[in-house]
Amino acid sequence: MSGAPGARDGSRIRQRSWFDRSAASVAVDLLGSWLVVDGSGGTVAGRITETEAYLGPEDQAAHSASGRTQRNATMWGDPGYLYVYRIYGIHRCANVVCGPANKPEAVLLRAATVERGVRLARTRRGERPTDARLAAGPGNLAAAYGITEALDGSDLVDGPVWIAHEPARSAVAVGPRIGMSLRAGAWALAPLRFRLIDEPSVSRG
Repeated sequence: MSGAPGARDGSRIRQRSWFDRSAASVAVDLLGSWLVVDGSGGTVAGRITETEAYLGPEDQAAHSASGRTQRNATMWGDPGYLYVYRIYGIHRCANVVCGPANKPEAVLLRAATVERGVRLARTRRGERPTDARLAAGPGNLAAAYGITEALDGSDLVDGPVWIAHEPARSAVAVGPRIGMSLRAGAWALAPLRFRLIDEPSVSRG
């Protein structure tokens, strides 16, 4: 147990069935919950403030729309695992693999407010961002938490990356996902981005 404030043993998600649902439902329930990474350099923990749902092969914006590949293999596995990929050859993105069953859906973790391990997160992000913006945006979130491709396929039930469910502390806003390609068609406008209102860590787009 990391001892992260608010991330109590009783709130840690230990049942894989919690993830075995549509990504749209999981994306909402993750808001306000704790994302915790117990790494070799220490623990970084904070509340998730923004998510995006990707709904499987029919969702033309989802990685699974192009079928199973070496890159997205984790997404096609059991729910409750961490799917990590690199974007633009620079940034990493952390995703929670969902269901139902083995349907390849996932939730992109877009933003969080780091509340423990701020100093460690800052060594990874530099001095420029404020504390509130250390994990603002999916690439920054992965950097602040020390999430790399080495953690792809990590079991969120057993750690070292894990989630403690807590209710959201503010209202939830819903809108289209950010950065969608025109190739996604109508899916580009699907209301599958979820964020907590009045949280400084959420994306500005």
